[in-house]
Amino acid sequence: MADYSEFYQRLKKEKNQIAERLEQLIARRQSLGERREGSPFGKREEEASEASELEKTLALEKKLRGTHSEIEHALEKYEAGTYGLCDSCGQPIDLTRLQALPQANLCLSCKARQAKDEKGAR
Repeated sequence: MADYSEFYQRLKKEKNQIAERLEQLIARRQSLGERREGSPFGKREEEASEASELEKTLALEKKLRGTHSEIEHALEKYEAGTYGLCDSCGQPIDLTRLQALPQANLCLSCKARQAKDEKGAR
């Protein structure tokens, strides 16, 4: 079995960075909410700008939460001894894929099949 300890360290570091970024975004979102509550007679442009900023913050927060979850899953797989194996077919995930995306949980074939299925479901 391949030595994935380098990936494990990268995943732990990235997980911590994402957790810090999420904390910053949550604090920013709360700050935006407090500003809006404090100025009920604000100008429409300011309100629209704040709403847009809040929307962007929420979208980024959602994306980071998803990535954080993927990283946690990969770390759990590492600790269980199944890291590097596809969740769908059980075959090894190509090393170059893991180098590019250490939290990958599907091999390229299964990922392509998943994307095709999702596209067909729309």
